[in-house]
Amino acid sequence: MSILIYAESAPDASGGKLKKVAFELASYAKKVAESWGTTVTAVTLNNDNTAELANYGVDKVVCVQHANLNDFNANSFAAVIQQVALKEQSKLVVLSATTDSLYVAPLLSVALGAGYASNVVALPISQSPMQVKRSAFSNKAFVITELKGNCNVISLAKNSFGLITSSGSATKESFHPDLASTQNQVQVTGVEKSTGKVTIADADIVVSGGRGLKGPENWDMIEELASVLGAATACSKPVSDLGWRPHSEHVGQTGKPVATNLYIAIGISGAIQHIAGVNSSKVKVVINTDPEAPFFKVADYGVVGDAFEVVPKLIEKLKAFKANL
Repeated sequence: MSILIYAESAPDASGGKLKKVAFELASYAKKVAESWGTTVTAVTLNNDNTAELANYGVDKVVCVQHANLNDFNANSFAAVIQQVALKEQSKLVVLSATTDSLYVAPLLSVALGAGYASNVVALPISQSPMQVKRSAFSNKAFVITELKGNCNVISLAKNSFGLITSSGSATKESFHPDLASTQNQVQVTGVEKSTGKVTIADADIVVSGGRGLKGPENWDMIEELASVLGAATACSKPVSDLGWRPHSEHVGQTGKPVATNLYIAIGISGAIQHIAGVNSSKVKVVINTDPEAPFFKVADYGVVGDAFEVVPKLIEKLKAFKANL
């Protein structure tokens, strides 16, 4: 009756690195397992990082190797996790809140006949009935949700629990899934991968720009600041709509949700949809010339000033600080 986690890999799945969220899930599941008197099992797809998962409390890793799992396919991924959950007789399956896992989780819940709760932000309040705390209303409130399934599926909000190392080792087991029923449901015709940059999904820090930058030719400033901080770059919806930046960098409620440790918004006034999509970030810094910009009302730190003057000085100070470390 072990707790099962889906340890998600980077997009170049075959032999690629596990995402940071996989270790957060392991840390979370370990704490739950200690409370419930059980163990933690992780399922990996085309990945074999057993030792790394053991460092965060995983007791057993079920490794699934299959050529049809190299590219993301929600139906196939859900089918694999379902089969492993049934084999392990798992009463709780924990997934992350990445874009891919949020596609998989509802399909998995239906396949298992399980209860499902997204945006979970804390350890379960009770085991039977299972109650979890979730963020709601675009992170403006919390709700307590009760799950009544014999098996339950939850999605853990990013950076809501953190990483906790654990001593121990994990056993490894190979598993060969039956994917016959999912082979023709979805066909992947192409995959575009960004290389050489920190992705928004994996970033602890995101530097985002808006129309206040006046044009794509000024984006070097955003990229330089991101490089100094080891951050991902992002943008507001108008910027991607204008074609200044690719849509893959659009963050907000209508783009990619962001729950980073630090979010820096430069030249972004703060539309409701944008703020709602980044509000889970722990620290929000806003740089804008307009002191009445809506973003200042939700920011932890605000700088009223011209980005073309503020950001170069910030980069200079950060470089000097890092040089003295």
